[in-house]
Amino acid sequence: MASSEEEIYSIMFTSLKHPVRRRILRMLNEKPLTFMELVENIGVSSSHLTYHLENLGELIFKMDNGRYKLSSFGKATISAMKGVEEASDLEPKRLKKLSFKWKAVFAGLLVALLVLSSLSAIQFFALNELSDKQSSLEAENLQLRSWGVGTDKVTRLLRDVVNLDISKYRVSLLSNTLEYRTDFDVTEEILKYSLIGAGGSLDASFRFRNNHLSRYQLIAIESTPIMYQNPPSSILDAAKDALNRYKSYSGDAYLEQMENLLIKVNQTQSTTVTEGNMKLQITLSGANAEFLWMHTEKGIDFNSKSLRMTFENRVLTALTDGYFLFTVANTNLNINQDQAVLAARSHLKSLTWAIDGTQITGFNTHENPVSVELLPHPRGDSVALVPYWYVVLHLDKTYAGGINMAAVGLYADTGEVVDVQMLSG
Repeated sequence: MASSEEEIYSIMFTSLKHPVRRRILRMLNEKPLTFMELVENIGVSSSHLTYHLENLGELIFKMDNGRYKLSSFGKATISAMKGVEEASDLEPKRLKKLSFKWKAVFAGLLVALLVLSSLSAIQFFALNELSDKQSSLEAENLQLRSWGVGTDKVTRLLRDVVNLDISKYRVSLLSNTLEYRTDFDVTEEILKYSLIGAGGSLDASFRFRNNHLSRYQLIAIESTPIMYQNPPSSILDAAKDALNRYKSYSGDAYLEQMENLLIKVNQTQSTTVTEGNMKLQITLSGANAEFLWMHTEKGIDFNSKSLRMTFENRVLTALTDGYFLFTVANTNLNINQDQAVLAARSHLKSLTWAIDGTQITGFNTHENPVSVELLPHPRGDSVALVPYWYVVLHLDKTYAGGINMAAVGLYADTGEVVDVQMLSG
């Protein structure tokens, strides 16, 4: 059962292997919740919330009324998760205030948004000229007046990188939001679309940071994407083609290094290849595959500074690019794995935590940890990554609400504990 569960999460979305993120989806599946409602149920730090919500990506979003809700991608994931694990809790995303220097900029963007929203309740845009056979759809596609990345970048990504035949779809804009991320010091635009064709429908989402593609995801709803050309018969060739198209699309120099590393792979199998400070991990699961290029230095994998491509039946269905954004602050591993576990145990023994309205001081744990991960993480409001241990331990008893585990996060260069979470599972 466990191996089947891992396979499901790997196919749906690699980040869902973590129990905290599955708990987030479970609680939001019950009903949308406000920030304060979430705070009352779970106590977490902004650092780990940022990490987990970044991995959830387009599975969740915040509505205009301030409530957090599952996206269509999230609902599809919940359907796959049913029967796999127990119902879970939700962690809120801690909102931060805008820095002073961005207030004027963001205010202007909000004004632009209000002006655009007054034009029409629903806006459609034409991603490409329709073929003669699809001319009946042309009148239904209205041009979006984008105030962010613009239609062209979305069009070129779907057409030139994904190889999707967008002339076969009626494309409607579902939402377009823009915000300033104080934790990363970037502007972030998130766009969501529905594509409806004769053979079914697709949901597509895009995230741009500082006008650079950060994430793309495509969900086929009881349909198969219609492509301009059939993908190569080999998943390895499909990945090489997609990476080459993305390099032409973005023009980033690091993609050439990634391409050179992929060329060294000549067998279609799960494998890991490293050259210099670049590591490539290929994971195959039936007709699906994930290609992950990440920065590695002194034995530390900086998985946030990476490019991840996911393929289903050789079609590029997801792409996440954080390589252009994140930097490396240091590689100081002054606290090793065993020391991190000891530090986590010691911190829990003196910790005071409110559970079901009762203040409890001192938590004992079982000897063997549930997991210990080295996950380089920003320190403060920065994109500079620091080695960081994330330790999950079994508590020696179960508390109210089914709490029987604790997660402790600490920086590996200083040993400073900066986050604790109480978990049930």
